[in-house]
Amino acid sequence: MIPLRVEIEQVLQSAFGRLGYDAAYARTVRSNRPDLCQFQCNGALAMAKKVGKAPREIAGDIVALLVDDTRFSRVEIAGPGFINMTLSDTYLASYGSQSAHEEPTWDSTGKTVVVDFAGPNVAKPMHVGHLRSAIIGDSLQRLFRTVGYNVISDNHLGDWGTQMGMLITELQRRMPELPYFDSLQTEGFPETPPLTIHELETMYPEASKACKEDPERMKEAVEATDELQRGRPGYLALWKHFVALSTETLHRDFSRLGVHFDHWLGESFYMDRMGRVVEELTRDGFVYESQGAQVMDVSRPDDSKEIPPVMLEKSGGGFLYATSDIATIEYRMKEFSPARICYVVDKRQALHFEQVFRAVRMAEIVSHTVSLEHVGFGTVNGKDGKPFKTREGGVMKLAELMDLVINRAAERMEESGIGRDASEEEKNEIARMVGIAALKFADLSNHRLSDYVFDIDKFSRFEGKTGPYILYSAVRIKSILRKVQAAGFSSGEILPFRHDSERDLLLELGRLGDVYEKAAEDCAPNYLCDYVYDLSQVFNRFYRDCHIMKEADTALRGSWISLCQWTLKTVEDVLSILGIVVPEKM
Repeated sequence: MIPLRVEIEQVLQSAFGRLGYDAAYARTVRSNRPDLCQFQCNGALAMAKKVGKAPREIAGDIVALLVDDTRFSRVEIAGPGFINMTLSDTYLASYGSQSAHEEPTWDSTGKTVVVDFAGPNVAKPMHVGHLRSAIIGDSLQRLFRTVGYNVISDNHLGDWGTQMGMLITELQRRMPELPYFDSLQTEGFPETPPLTIHELETMYPEASKACKEDPERMKEAVEATDELQRGRPGYLALWKHFVALSTETLHRDFSRLGVHFDHWLGESFYMDRMGRVVEELTRDGFVYESQGAQVMDVSRPDDSKEIPPVMLEKSGGGFLYATSDIATIEYRMKEFSPARICYVVDKRQALHFEQVFRAVRMAEIVSHTVSLEHVGFGTVNGKDGKPFKTREGGVMKLAELMDLVINRAAERMEESGIGRDASEEEKNEIARMVGIAALKFADLSNHRLSDYVFDIDKFSRFEGKTGPYILYSAVRIKSILRKVQAAGFSSGEILPFRHDSERDLLLELGRLGDVYEKAAEDCAPNYLCDYVYDLSQVFNRFYRDCHIMKEADTALRGSWISLCQWTLKTVEDVLSILGIVVPEKM
């Protein structure tokens, strides 16, 4: 399916070419004044100086070629040289009949994109702060697959940093008799973890607090981390227990959220590469010593602000996040040959990624044909404008947040009488789907760089721009189509329109491909949220005007059924990209 705008642009390109004008100026856009026209081309103004003609004269030449084209009901010059176009209902109906059953084609087909997202730290329970990376990253991997990319998604776990040393030294203080702390023992360590996941998650904040308050404790943790990274057997065995315990819980939470990854390659996976990367960068003259540390200068003469050097190795030994990220990019380039690498990480990490991206380009690990993108995002705040917390003031775990929204969805359903005829099991499943939809849509409908206020009462409503509203609209279409099927009615060719709302619906459906491509280009799932909300609004007006079950004209009824089927497929496809599943009934 070619987007309707693109099909009209191709008509303009042909007209420009026939007149000897550069077809690149035939760029066509959707009109922001639908009361005046449906589409507009401003190319006559842009090219006037180049061809030495007045814009209105150029526009007049083009309009003269199009005025008798049956695809248009009206083509006219507006203002200083705008070309305003309105399509004929006959052409729109024909476009709809053909496009409703076609799959789109994409320029990105065959290209590879790596999407790095989520990346929680081992031993720490996921909290509300992990929500945005997980949801945005998952929607982007789904979107990229939809527009034809070969997608490699990676949950780049933080499993090799100083927090490991903190845990090791804290556990040694509590259980010094464990064999993991015997520096002479090299094998035969227990296969069963010495603590539970609950004990591990409780121990980490206590260990972190102690290290922050006591420099000596932090020194011990750093030394333990260095020993772990050098391969001390007991520490490695203990580290494997920590990772196994954490990943089991992470898999459960991500699965419940409907988020999945192609790979779970943590920082430890790249450990052997880090030293080699530093050696190669040193050999090539990029690395120098600064106060005992190994650093790389990534500044440029034209920088408008200071860009500090990248620290690759600490003065006492040990690698840093930048070293890990450079080694990771090197691996991804060799293994996957991507056209794009997208890091879905908090916007406050912008400087870090600027440094890393500059380093890998300077070292020619990545060519300038590959797009390296920091897909930053803002924070989730409470109504007080501060980061969202529990009622007690603590950090809310992601699992607790999911429970909260699902329970609120169940309450909303009870208040609205939704699902009253369903069994208790069905109600619980619908509440789960509505709750997750509320959570995801609330997050993704905001531009990712914006901070937003988490308002569960607002997000869980079945009216307004919310996930539950979109689900309810989709379920309504499913209900209509079940009645259609029970009555023995069938779909048919889309006909010229009796109501304005039919035309509006088809015009909205014809935008889909443009929305997908722009959302993929800008890494902006909020475009999809805006689109599916607008489409639901337009469909509800169509539903008000076009009474399918009462319509006696078989052909017209079949046309309306086809529009319903196309709309449902589109809504379900867009929601699937957002990670939202539509129930059969509500």
